[in-house]
Amino acid sequence: MTVKEAVRARTESAYEVRGGDESRDEGEHTSPGTSAATAATVAAGRAVQELGLRRSEFELAVHLGLIAVTAGPGGRPRVHEREIARLREDPGFPDGLAERVRTVGTAEGAALLGIVPARFTRLARAGCVSPVTFYLNRYRAVVWLYLADELASFAAREPELLAGRTPLGMRTMLEAGGDRRARNWRTQRIDRLLKRTADPWARAAVEASALDAAHLAEVVEDPYERAYLARVRPEPVFGRPGSVAARETMGELMLADDPDEILWRRINLTLGLDLAREERPAPHPGDDPGARMTPAPDSTSRVAPPRTLPVAETAPSPSSPPEETPSGPREPGGKRLLARLGWRRPSDG
Repeated sequence: MTVKEAVRARTESAYEVRGGDESRDEGEHTSPGTSAATAATVAAGRAVQELGLRRSEFELAVHLGLIAVTAGPGGRPRVHEREIARLREDPGFPDGLAERVRTVGTAEGAALLGIVPARFTRLARAGCVSPVTFYLNRYRAVVWLYLADELASFAAREPELLAGRTPLGMRTMLEAGGDRRARNWRTQRIDRLLKRTADPWARAAVEASALDAAHLAEVVEDPYERAYLARVRPEPVFGRPGSVAARETMGELMLADDPDEILWRRINLTLGLDLAREERPAPHPGDDPGARMTPAPDSTSRVAPPRTLPVAETAPSPSSPPEETPSGPREPGGKRLLARLGWRRPSDG
């Protein structure tokens, strides 16, 4: 039996009847004036019941993009009846969907992989497995949770890391105090938010969310643009921390802390801003809202694939005059990008 088959067998034996965690349906019945679009959807609580999931499992499935939702009256997420029908028609329903969102902590994850918890923690710190969510224990310490399905895939893909001596490079990184859990969680969260919108300003706002105020001000010098990024930033449909401590922890975990990660986010934000400004400028006081702004697409529904960011800016030939922008002449691409990132070339002194 392979490692993956063993993990699957152990997972299947852990199934249990789900119940007692369903949320009450809010708005199951529609009023006579309700639109046809709303009538063809059900509230999140009703969808939880029809899909046989716990509320936490349903919310994680939405976060992972396994269940499509749409915004209903008052901004509350709703699920199309055809989406529920699609999921119920899956041959593995209902256990198949539940297994795809089943999460485990360090101890259970180590048991699934057949290793001791200490080794599991080292693999997670090294970035071999990535947490999908977290919670705070009674001591307000972060407890990371992992998708059981992803752990099974890792075991089948990298069986040599489950036994024997840790590779030298990984061992050196761990001995230096490296820990990639928060960074991997942050990266996956940002990538999933980016998939939920094609609006260039909203996408730039997602990249900006990983930078602290000082780094953000260096990349986005215009305070009105920074305010606009804060206003249009998409948030997860579910999973917003409820307690003050959890919200504070979420805010801290969202910020990039490694120099190379900070640089990567600054580059992505800089290039994303170029696309956003080409689409439309950020509103300023006195602007005509209709002329300067267009509504961003619904961030809770599926959208077309976003435009691909350019790899780098190309500087014009020396004989070409600098491009004119509303704020003045534009400098050559490469130099302008480095300047906006807060870098100075060695030749600049």
